[in-house]
Amino acid sequence: MAQVLTDVSTDLASIVESSSPSVARVEGRRRMPASGVIWSEDGLIVTAHHVLEREEKLRVGFGDDESVSASLVGRDPTTDLALLRAEASGLVPAGWSEDDGVKVGHLVLALGRPRSSVQATLGIVSALGNSWRTPVGGRVSRFLQTDVVMYPGFSGGPLADASGNFLGLNTSALLRGISLTVPTQTVREVVETLLEHGRIRRGFLGVGAQPVELPEALAAEVDQETGLLLVSVEADSPAEKGGLSMGDTILAFDGELTNRLEALLAQLSGDRIGKEVTLKIARGGEVREVRIKIGERA
Repeated sequence: MAQVLTDVSTDLASIVESSSPSVARVEGRRRMPASGVIWSEDGLIVTAHHVLEREEKLRVGFGDDESVSASLVGRDPTTDLALLRAEASGLVPAGWSEDDGVKVGHLVLALGRPRSSVQATLGIVSALGNSWRTPVGGRVSRFLQTDVVMYPGFSGGPLADASGNFLGLNTSALLRGISLTVPTQTVREVVETLLEHGRIRRGFLGVGAQPVELPEALAAEVDQETGLLLVSVEADSPAEKGGLSMGDTILAFDGELTNRLEALLAQLSGDRIGKEVTLKIARGGEVREVRIKIGERA
């Protein structure tokens, strides 16, 4: 038994050692630096959006107390991801894994470099799920929760499996009190979009709205208790062009229940830009449908 524990301990230490060259220190806020993962040998670093409290005077470190300047390529608050370009070359890109074989109970290591050396914490995959929308509308390809302790400065660092491959990027900001990992597929999609556009495209409707309780008869008719009351409609917006008016109440968006602002934000995803959607609304106590072509937020 002692030999088994020794072997496991040695293997874990080896994973940390071999992964260290791909983990960066990110200096983008006043307090403790955070972590990042090397995406390419020519200086691309992926990190967490919320650890960048400024967009200028960014610096990145790779293994000692020295650091180099970095610029912001782009960020996506909806998935808590950001991409930097450091003034460096010859870096060691991470080995990413999109392996669907990960299961609840598998051992994982969270790595971070808030200081000069890499730090690590051990845990297990505690929950897995299908794709989901974050509270601010980002699409994440898989729900991946662990019980690893997210020490200060660990956000933006990688989650490594027992083979030393990175399963994604750790964040403490998407859901309060939960250690989540943005999986490799989502990281890759966001990085490629930021490299191409410098930002994540978001749908635009052009309304201001607030949740309201529906009248009892209407609630019984549509089988929901609340909707989104339009308190403003921007001139020449997709909403106005589609026939929406102040005072309308949105009930559903392409068949999906819409009773919270977060739900509407999630439904205005980039893949809907330029497409027509059907909104179910209540107007003057009557339920009707309108067709609207979704615009793009500037």
